[in-house]
Amino acid sequence: MITDRIDAITKIPEAYRHAKLPAPKSVKIEITGKCNYRCGFCALRAREIQPKTNMDFPLFQRITTEMREAGVEEIGLFFLGESFMAPELLADCLQWVKRELKFPYVFLTSNASLSDPEDVEHLMHLGLDSLKWSVNAADEEQFAAVMGVSPKYFRKALRNIRDAYAIRQGGGYKTKLYASSIRYDGEQQAKMEALLAAHVIPYVDQHYWLPLYSMGAVATQREAELGYRPTAGNQGRLGALREPLPCWSAFTEGHVRSDGVLSVCCFDADGRFAVEDLNEVPFMEAWNSPKFVALREAHLRRDVSGTVCQDCIAYRG
Repeated sequence: MITDRIDAITKIPEAYRHAKLPAPKSVKIEITGKCNYRCGFCALRAREIQPKTNMDFPLFQRITTEMREAGVEEIGLFFLGESFMAPELLADCLQWVKRELKFPYVFLTSNASLSDPEDVEHLMHLGLDSLKWSVNAADEEQFAAVMGVSPKYFRKALRNIRDAYAIRQGGGYKTKLYASSIRYDGEQQAKMEALLAAHVIPYVDQHYWLPLYSMGAVATQREAELGYRPTAGNQGRLGALREPLPCWSAFTEGHVRSDGVLSVCCFDADGRFAVEDLNEVPFMEAWNSPKFVALREAHLRRDVSGTVCQDCIAYRG
């Protein structure tokens, strides 16, 4: 199940409790920096200008080849952007990593609003292992307020979730379908559970809950508006929360933005957490660059004061 894989990444094994590391087991690569939502809790709100370009495919081919040779086993075809905004590139990337490089596990997270049935079936045909939906609003009113876009996307997302299940079942595809939801508070949870029971859980293999992350402290800008307090850093999923320090994001999973920059943070939208440009250096050189190694040393000391991570971790109290 997906929670087993998530827990295996968020729990830092002893072999990865060092500043200089072997290749991560998993890497998320941003196919496109664009997203059709404007979620109040998302780090993408920090991007003053929404990126207009997608990941350069030759760059994608080179860095994923380097990753496979270094020992990476899992590729996520997303980071912060919505990958279905570039469906043709998404399919090309999937075909490359699954059929050419033979990655054992390729996964994708989407808000479901743009995942048209024909595109979903194409991805399933190409061998996508996991497709997870992010469902974070209980009704159209809350959707418009939090996601910042028309309620029509709320209705379309629910239809696409249902249709993806029908495609998977009818075509006999092996793609696993999952969903996650942010648990804001008790009242929100009750509303969400009713929606999920009717429109999501019947059409996925597993659903799980997430806390509201601080998103590299970006969520603080909207905390007063939304009325919810984020957790410290990225502590994983509810039911298996991890200590904020050392943060697993800097140790067990790589994160590459659509411009080719390797980031130390799974919430890096504005470049504050950038370590190296993969247009210029190989993946493993960037993964163990002096800047990355120094930050990991701070995490291992459990003292990130004076580093780019200090504001995010400030929520630990």
